[in-house]
Amino acid sequence: MSARNHPIVPVVASMLLLAGLACAHAEGSEAEFKAAYAAADTAEKEAGVLRNQWTTTESTLAAARKAADAGNFEQAVALSKEAEALAKASVFQANSEKDAWKALEIH
Repeated sequence: MSARNHPIVPVVASMLLLAGLACAHAEGSEAEFKAAYAAADTAEKEAGVLRNQWTTTESTLAAARKAADAGNFEQAVALSKEAEALAKASVFQANSEKDAWKALEIH
């Protein structure tokens, strides 16, 4: 099994994305929320096309909308960025596991 097809790769990639997110500074305007939310929504739709949407992404998007509705745009931006990272990790997982089963086949 190559390192690229190792089962831990999606987990490590997800952790790295979330760690990068934790380092990002979230601003707090409504416009920034809308942009961050749109990016997260686009990534989540891509995950949907690959049939690999994560429930954690959906709940994080809902929390972002709730925070924005309450006027807490700083939190809404941070949650939107987290949702985008989760969606991108699910896309990465779907793509990396698309052919991973071949490494498990007995030859």
